[in-house]
Amino acid sequence: MLLGLTTALVATVCFGFGAVFQARGARSAPRADRVRAGLLAALVRSWQFVVGTLLDIVGFALSIVALRSLPLFLVQAVTNASLAVTALAAVWLLGARLRRSDLAGIVAVVLGLTLLALGSGQEGREYAASAFHWALLGTTILMLLLTIVLVRRNGTAAAAGLGLLAGAGFGVTSLAVRVMDVQSLGHFLTDPAAYALVVGGLGGYLAYALALQRGTVTAATAAGTVAETFGPALVGVAVLGDAARPGFQWCALTGFAVAVGGTFVLSRFGELDGESAEVVVAEAGAEAEAAVPPR
Repeated sequence: MLLGLTTALVATVCFGFGAVFQARGARSAPRADRVRAGLLAALVRSWQFVVGTLLDIVGFALSIVALRSLPLFLVQAVTNASLAVTALAAVWLLGARLRRSDLAGIVAVVLGLTLLALGSGQEGREYAASAFHWALLGTTILMLLLTIVLVRRNGTAAAAGLGLLAGAGFGVTSLAVRVMDVQSLGHFLTDPAAYALVVGGLGGYLAYALALQRGTVTAATAAGTVAETFGPALVGVAVLGDAARPGFQWCALTGFAVAVGGTFVLSRFGELDGESAEVVVAEAGAEAEAAVPPR
């Protein structure tokens, strides 16, 4: 458990710093009103977005270790706490200012993760029925179709919707990492969960970049946090058998609620004046946020 928790925390740092660079890169790219290859090309030409993406890749690689050794509700809460890292990174790198609510959010995240770590038990199963694997792939395809629809809309509602879809994509990647068959290359290549991992991750990044161009980041981040944190956590408990330590259910539940609550408070960070207004708190998660995050 110690190795998994350590890798999850380091992944969180990568996601947090990556969010700052990705947000600036997305805002500097030409605004897109439809899904096209040109958008990805414009993002790749932005060094900030590339650096942020590389940090997310490192964070994702580390989170794989955590996802295979810890309950999903613990990993998702830890990696989504990257918002706290993002807030501190923005202060250090961009001169942003923390409000009292931001400080309260950071404290809540730290306290919640501490309680959650104390109350978490062993992970559940690393396998699921074939129908579950196909359901993961089907979910990512539906996410892409809805992204194509929402990309033609503007405003806060569109940003929230795209953020929700990004969170769903990153959440699916976390579940796919947990259950995909890695016994051999042949098993891996024929496992629908492996393709759900790829489609969910890339689709989540696309939806996340589009969300950053449309409305307040608060709306996109909060919506993404709901999908990416609660979705996999509930599936992990209900389907895969994740559980808290015997007698510590209250500790795990309280820690999860406090950590996610702190994340919601921090989702407002970045709605600042001046230069730092362009730097928005991501998901974190996405895509990271994510666990696959994760983003």
